[in-house]
Parts: sequence; structure tokens; C-alpha cells
Amino acid sequence: QRCPLHRSRTQAVFYRGGPRPRLVVVGEAPGAEEDRLGRPFVGRAGRRLDAALVSLGLREEEVGILNVLKCRPPANRFDPTAARTCRPFLDRQLEFLDPPRLVSVGGRALAALDPAAPAILQCAGRPRAALGRPLFPLIHPAAIRSHALARRWTDDLAALGVWLDRPDAGAAREAL
Repeated sequence: QRCPLHRSRTQAVFYRGGPRPRLVVVGEAPGAEEDRLGRPFVGRAGRRLDAALVSLGLREEEVGILNVLKCRPPANRFDPTAARTCRPFLDRQLEFLDPPRLVSVGGRALAALDPAAPAILQCAGRPRAALGRPLFPLIHPAAIRSHALARRWTDDLAALGVWLDRPDAGAAREAL
């Protein structure tokens, strides 16, 4: 109730995934579909993310997906003030889930997990540490609007597969 975003949302969007994920994906904020359904990453970007995770051989119960913001911001504009208000929810989610690894999706998610990180295009696809855990930054699937970024996305996913030590990481590149 301390955040103005609660006035314009349909519902809060908290989490989808297994109860003890080996990997938690942290996105930026819910979009229209997420707000309508109450689940993170279920729109077009979510379908692209899900396809990528499946191509890496990850099962739904192995992955948790959540966002920094729990309510959809007006015009899908990320709100740093709302991010500060939502921060305790994010911290509690990560504490409860206690994932061994994190993946940030988008620059705002990366900044929430690692405020000292460079811009997303400078560090996407390169593992780092945040909050005492290994972190793998990815560009947001909704940002893929050019052939160059699509190529970067597939390269970064192949690197993610290697980072996760998945034997089928090379196949992920072919599937995308």
C-alpha cells in the first residue's frame, strides 16, 4: 500500500516455478499479460524465455521466475521508487527460495541485484556475483528487435548453458 503502483494494477505478480529451484530468473516488472494472469513472464517475452530455458534442458520445477517490481508500472515504464518499495519482497523471495544461482533478465533487474554492474550490454553473457551468489546477466527478450541482438541472445544462452554445466548447451544454440 506504500507504493502507488498498487492503484493501477489488476493484481500483484509474485512468482512461478518450483519450490526449490536450482536457478532463479529475476526480471524487471510485470507486463499486461502478467498483470492479467498474476504470473511473471507469461507474455511474448516470457514465451521466448521459456523456450530458451527448455532448449537448455531445464525443467519447469528447476527454475523460479520473479520480477523486481511486483505490480505493472503504467505504460510499462520501470519505476525506481517502486523498486525500492518492492525490494523487501525481492529479498524475502530470494532468502526463502535460496537458489544456488541467479539469472538477471534486463538492465534494471541486473542493477537491482548488482548496483555496481556495468550496463547490461557490457556484461550480458558474462557471469559475475551478486548477493553472495553466482549471477548470469541476460538482455531482456523484449529488447531483441534486431538481428544483432538476436544473435547476441543466442550466444548468451549458449554461454548460460555452459555456465549451468548443461551437456545440451550446444543444442540450445541450434534450437533458437
